[in-house]
Amino acid sequence: MESEVGPLQSVVLHRPGTELKRLTPRNNDQLLFDGIPWVDRAQEEHDAFAEVLRGRGVEVLLLRDLLVEALADPRARAAAVHTGVDERKLGIGIADTLRSHLARADDAELAEILIAGMTFEELPASEGASLVRRMHHPHDFGIEPLPNLLFTRDSSAWIADRVAIAALAMPARRREAALTDLIYAYHPRFRHAARAYGAHSAPVEGGDVLLLAPGVVAVGVGERTTPAGAESLARSMFADDLAHTVLAVPIEQQRASMHLDTVCTMVDTDKVVMYPAIRDSLQAYSLRPADGRLEVSGPEPFLDTAAAAMGIERLRVIDTGLDPVTAEREQWEDGNNTLAVSPGVVVAYERNAETNARLEEAGIEVLRISGSELGSGRGGPRCMSCPITRAPLSD
Repeated sequence: MESEVGPLQSVVLHRPGTELKRLTPRNNDQLLFDGIPWVDRAQEEHDAFAEVLRGRGVEVLLLRDLLVEALADPRARAAAVHTGVDERKLGIGIADTLRSHLARADDAELAEILIAGMTFEELPASEGASLVRRMHHPHDFGIEPLPNLLFTRDSSAWIADRVAIAALAMPARRREAALTDLIYAYHPRFRHAARAYGAHSAPVEGGDVLLLAPGVVAVGVGERTTPAGAESLARSMFADDLAHTVLAVPIEQQRASMHLDTVCTMVDTDKVVMYPAIRDSLQAYSLRPADGRLEVSGPEPFLDTAAAAMGIERLRVIDTGLDPVTAEREQWEDGNNTLAVSPGVVVAYERNAETNARLEEAGIEVLRISGSELGSGRGGPRCMSCPITRAPLSD
């Protein structure tokens, strides 16, 4: 995959399920949600999103199905059980009992447990007394649920024909990368997929990785991706000849701009939708390979640096919102977080009316979807999708 906007051919989504029902006012902050979603409506919204993509000829792969199919491999099951049992938290007795329980579960049941988690009252009974059980509330999690698995963009990103497995920064999300890694390692579809980056490297999240043009990759550096992660990813891409320029783009370390794709996404080969409050202040460091070493220059204005690296006169900007207040509201509601289905055609949340109107005025076709419940985890159509293949722009 060489760009953000080539005709989308196949994508991984995760239909939300029981894991969202684990969210309560007591734990939603810890699990990185800003509200308690109405799960049935979230599923309806997600189904509609998937149908919009299928209606445009996109193959939709559901992560849960991929996980179940991967677990048919005994090596995948062993790895899955290992990721689900934290002996340091549970103690030896409960951990051993839980491993045995998970080993006996069928593939679908094991996948459900790994995604939805288990509370202490749901854990299998173990012999003898347990201080761990006594000191935990029955509704505490023995296996943490993964409500953020909805945002499949973050745990992996495809660059050319290789997959980069993210190193997720937040504790609530680290097990997501392990499950994603398991799918790519053991599912028959991805058996021959080469890796571009490993989950045990420095923190990098897929929402910070934008393929601006063939050979040009922007990497946001902020709350979730570290400078070491951006540099490590750049070195990996240069070593594999996947890019000639990587732009490291500092963004504010706050909830509203957790990833680069919350403030800027590509909507055409030379157009971005961008939060206007940062368009003139956004900077970029340019990283390039130089005789086996890394050459770093900048920082310089992002828009100018990106255009030069892409080989175009300028990168055209479509502003989020209409005025500063609307722009701030619609940036918070993922107005910038669009998913390109093809050049000049994007999926966007319908609630961001002013941003969508600006996109259409600029000649962009907007496929609107509802996101009143899906958006409670702070993620839009791009966050909720991991493109696997896109047709080349030249086709």
